[in-house]
Amino acid sequence: MSTPSYNLEHLTTSYVQSLTDVLTQLNAKALALLVDTLLSMREKNGSLYLCGNGGSAANAIHLANDFTFGIHPKGNALKVEALAANSSILTCLGNDIGYDNIFSHQLKVKAKHHDVLLILSGSGNSQNIINAISEANKIGMTTVGILGFDGGKAKALLDQPFHFEIQDMQISEDTQVILGHILMKALYEELKHE
Repeated sequence: MSTPSYNLEHLTTSYVQSLTDVLTQLNAKALALLVDTLLSMREKNGSLYLCGNGGSAANAIHLANDFTFGIHPKGNALKVEALAANSSILTCLGNDIGYDNIFSHQLKVKAKHHDVLLILSGSGNSQNIINAISEANKIGMTTVGILGFDGGKAKALLDQPFHFEIQDMQISEDTQVILGHILMKALYEELKHE
């Protein structure tokens, strides 16, 4: 086994400290508003749509699972769909109408005004994310995002932005899952007696 050319202990300590520091930016009142938004959506039989690119797409699929099962194992959970989960749809739309429209077109076809869009984005600047937010706003959906870096173009377009100012894609993606898991636990507490 070769000796690494970097200090792994320092890398580990630095990463954990950066993640810990950035999580202090989470606003509990804003999170409570999002819980209320999702409960209201559920009462109106609405759906939660999630989207992201790369690791954020994987996080969207992960959280769709948590919101489908984790908040109410008996089935009284949220109606939720990760827009990046169907490779046939993604490749069709990417090929036929362009990658920038892979999420917005799905919303145009499926979404209603009482639904919620949750975007996960490190930069907040991907055109397919901006187009999805624009389409959701046209429909009258509530738009929510978990963003890193400077929040990008997406931040100003969202009804409920959660912005973690961190110049690190991996930590930005970590915040998506952590905030999602906090939401899952909060929704579980809200719904466990139903």
